[in-house]
Amino acid sequence: MSSDVIRTDGVLVLDDGTRFEGDVYRRAGAADATAVASGEVVFNTSLSGYQEIITDPSYAGQIITFTYPHIGNYGVNADDDESAHPHCRGIIVRDLARRPSNWRSTGDLLGFLDRHAVPLIAGIDTRRLTRHLRDTGARPGAFGTDEAAVQAAATVARPTDGIDLVAEVTTPEPYVVGDDDAPYRVVAFDLGIKRTILAHLVDAGCRVEVVPASTSAAEVLGREPDGVFLSNGPGDPAAVAGVPETVRALLGEVPIFGICLGHQVMGLALGAETHKLPFGHHGANHPVRHVATGRVEITSQNHNYVVMADTVPGGADVTHVNLNDGTVEGLRLTDVPAFSVQHHPEAGPGPHDAAYLFTEFTTLMDES
Repeated sequence: MSSDVIRTDGVLVLDDGTRFEGDVYRRAGAADATAVASGEVVFNTSLSGYQEIITDPSYAGQIITFTYPHIGNYGVNADDDESAHPHCRGIIVRDLARRPSNWRSTGDLLGFLDRHAVPLIAGIDTRRLTRHLRDTGARPGAFGTDEAAVQAAATVARPTDGIDLVAEVTTPEPYVVGDDDAPYRVVAFDLGIKRTILAHLVDAGCRVEVVPASTSAAEVLGREPDGVFLSNGPGDPAAVAGVPETVRALLGEVPIFGICLGHQVMGLALGAETHKLPFGHHGANHPVRHVATGRVEITSQNHNYVVMADTVPGGADVTHVNLNDGTVEGLRLTDVPAFSVQHHPEAGPGPHDAAYLFTEFTTLMDES
């Protein structure tokens, strides 16, 4: 580890009192090492793509545990950022790489985290932690160097239930990506949108105007889009103020495509219900069955909530099913042009098995 890196004994404590010892790292001159990080602790099973995961706004309010033991080995670079800055509350790893080695690297992970004031604790037995979260569910916790302060923070740390985290991550003002003369004009609701999603929409021929989550249906229709996109995002879909009602008003007026939280919001707009999974789906290796073809797709996922299958109303078909637990992974309306998926077809990071869905969106716009 570089000589300008300071290592301090640290501790991670969950709200049920479970305790893990580790090391808190920071560079000299970075944020105060006595600060405490707190949030809902979840685990991600991806083998690579840590920068994309850390910068995914869907992790707002959460502390990310990486199950892959060696993190930081290929460094960081600006091209892999999924947002302007991380929204997660902290990072938990087993082994932090001493020096990155990759031709694309322009910096190291610890320097990146320090620059964005994201706390990190290493040396944690992440296998034990992951097993505990699998057994008891994702739960609030805290880590830092002052054990008394950490224990106090863990006691009052909150899960993501009932909190409108979208309000924390959505853009304050509209902005445009893509060419003005692109074949398709799309309005995208920013519920916590990833840059790779925007890149796929642009590559599919879309000029995308990204708007705040609070944008009304009338404002969207006033832009005369060919389609509407509902983005990924953090937290409890039932707590996202106003967006399901807006989507309900847009259904049948313009083709709609939703991903992840956008899929859950679509479900709520239809009258379905959502519920929280015990420890969520976080990783780049989740098998999903495409119902119409029987094809199995390996997918990238990041969500704690799902649409409840037995609440999906008539007029909507389940198009994809998670093969690990049977949960709903996709919906398509039968009478209006709209569909959504729970997984991430943009694969940032992850496999590209579901990338065809962006073409399905442009086809839907062509047919409408």
